[in-house]
Amino acid sequence: MRLEFRSVILAALTVAAPLFATTAAAQGLKPVTVRLDWVTHGMHAAPLLAMEKGMYRDAGLDVKMEDGNGSVVTVQLVGSGQFDIGHANLASMAMGRDKGLSVKSVAGYLRRSDMGVLTPVELNIKTVKDLIGKKVIYTTGSLEAPFLDAFFKAGGTTRDKVNLVSVAAPAKISTYLSGGGDAVISTVPNFLSLVKRQRPSNAIHFVDYGLPLPGFGLLVTEKTMREKADEVRRFVKVTNDAWTYIIGGKIDEAVAAMVKQRPQAKIDPAQMAEQVRDYLEYFYSKNAGKDKPIGWQSEADWAETVKAMQEADVLNKTSKATDFFTNEFIDAPRS
Repeated sequence: MRLEFRSVILAALTVAAPLFATTAAAQGLKPVTVRLDWVTHGMHAAPLLAMEKGMYRDAGLDVKMEDGNGSVVTVQLVGSGQFDIGHANLASMAMGRDKGLSVKSVAGYLRRSDMGVLTPVELNIKTVKDLIGKKVIYTTGSLEAPFLDAFFKAGGTTRDKVNLVSVAAPAKISTYLSGGGDAVISTVPNFLSLVKRQRPSNAIHFVDYGLPLPGFGLLVTEKTMREKADEVRRFVKVTNDAWTYIIGGKIDEAVAAMVKQRPQAKIDPAQMAEQVRDYLEYFYSKNAGKDKPIGWQSEADWAETVKAMQEADVLNKTSKATDFFTNEFIDAPRS
């Protein structure tokens, strides 16, 4: 019986061998590991659409994409070589590089700063000074924390005059919606669609107070740029093409793809479509307008960012704009 059983197993493996030959490696697909910044939100529309439609595979890539738990963590994981490509807030990337991680942005999508403070419409909070004495929700380890002093100073006050309440990042929305705070600091387009039905809100943007921080983009290490340049180029192009497709009127299709790719997220399609539309309003800046390709980054924009971050004392004074980004993986701008 043992010999017979062994013969059956060997026969099965012999039959299965051709099947294993159809794996990604055998098909000539190049493996790429990607770490997202967070669980599913509107800025994942393009990569998840590309996954669902097989766009990365068609470009010769075998992409493994993993949800994240914060931009800071994603930057650290990519910087330590645990993932090839990261999708994260690029201000977090800049601070990671300043602390010694050899990371660099290869595509910038939110080229107008999306960070800000959401406040309930009924409180009629319009300026930073209006936050004095108010309970403001934030997260100690998140992107906003290093910029609070600079933000309040630019608004004519100080943090000690504001009742700052730190909560874990996943608890921000529930705390705000339950009335646990008079305001919440986060990425504006992400939160607006999530809170508008229960607590309609206005936004005070960081950029209006001298903090032009970059939003989400793609980052890799310099080692990956050298050793996997072809894979990075293909991934960036597919992702950019997916965004172009979505901007061209395919938001609903992108949301449907997100639902299929992340069934566990229990996505509300209407709410997610609204969130994607809100994010698209931040895709262009004065120096990176619609005449530039999706993902293209402006040195002038980065120079403003570096200056502001240096003044906020979160970047080395010797840092310069070109330390943090490259456009070598982006199609040339239209003339």
